[in-house]
Amino acid sequence: MFFQENKRRLRQLRVRRLETVVSVIDFKALINTSEYDFLRANERLGDRIMFLGLSGSYAYGTNNESSDVDFRGVALMAPSDLLGMTEFEQYVDDKTDTVVYGFNKLVRLFLECNPNIIEMLGLDEEQYIIKYPLGQELIDNRGMFLSKRVIKSFRGYADQQLRRLRNAATGDALPQSDREEHILRSIMSVADTFNRRYAGNEQEGIRLFIDRSDNPEFETEIFVDANCKRIPLRGYTNLCGALRTALRDYDNVGKRNKRKDDNRLNKGAMHLIRLFKMAIEILENGEIRTRRKDDLPLLMAIRNGDYMQADGTLSPSFYELLEEHERKLDEAAAKTSLPDHPDVERVEKFVERINRYAVQVN
Repeated sequence: MFFQENKRRLRQLRVRRLETVVSVIDFKALINTSEYDFLRANERLGDRIMFLGLSGSYAYGTNNESSDVDFRGVALMAPSDLLGMTEFEQYVDDKTDTVVYGFNKLVRLFLECNPNIIEMLGLDEEQYIIKYPLGQELIDNRGMFLSKRVIKSFRGYADQQLRRLRNAATGDALPQSDREEHILRSIMSVADTFNRRYAGNEQEGIRLFIDRSDNPEFETEIFVDANCKRIPLRGYTNLCGALRTALRDYDNVGKRNKRKDDNRLNKGAMHLIRLFKMAIEILENGEIRTRRKDDLPLLMAIRNGDYMQADGTLSPSFYELLEEHERKLDEAAAKTSLPDHPDVERVEKFVERINRYAVQVN
């Protein structure tokens, strides 16, 4: 009991110290530096930005002294995007880790309940660094994007994260056929999302499966059956890119820098639990809460290595914690009052009104 109490107090001290670090950074002053001049100078951004907010560790409250500052936001479409020949999906500034999405693309991602995107609508007030009335309207109407798709999207991301963690822990010790199973499970959600957006019926789209391989170096291999017509090239290349990234991640196993990889393992484990907590809360309350203030003691304990064993693997207590959250997610999914699908009619009316405004004000 004494040990557990001391451990609890240590976690609280860590959290308070991190909150002090956050308060030192003036994010509004930061985006007014020359490094962020693109926000004001680029014709796609400037006064077209609806909102810009914190992303990543600073958004969740899980940052530490080595965390980068990331921003994500949304900008109105230009009249030529809506009536002419131009297109705008997103603006990326790699130097500052800033991404600003075009309004239409972001709405599509919201409808999929993409975990890394839907969280943009659940920041605390002070975490929005730029926000105009239309941006506030988008935030205020976040409920129209929520549906039971949260279950599949969040679980899909969580499954990918878990496969990476287990693969990193076992390294090259896994038999090749088992590695293929790991990879397949991690990419199934990518295929599901692609099929939902582009396949007209169950006979169309892509199917991923494992079968005996003709490659003498493999026992089994992942194969693709594809029955696709009139797929947008960007959608197809996005699919190929996501699948390529998954394969590359698994091929890099074994090229380890212990300190760096242990930190990555702890961070990945923390985000796995965070994903479950956010999904459970959305299903139970219909609320998006990105900053995990009440969960920080636990999340930071995971990030700081309290659940890692001496051999560099996650402890049995972590997997017990994971099982508990998986059970809670199943219970929340069974009881949720969220609709099966987003309120598309309401979304369409909202998008049309915003885009009419974008055309009129030029």
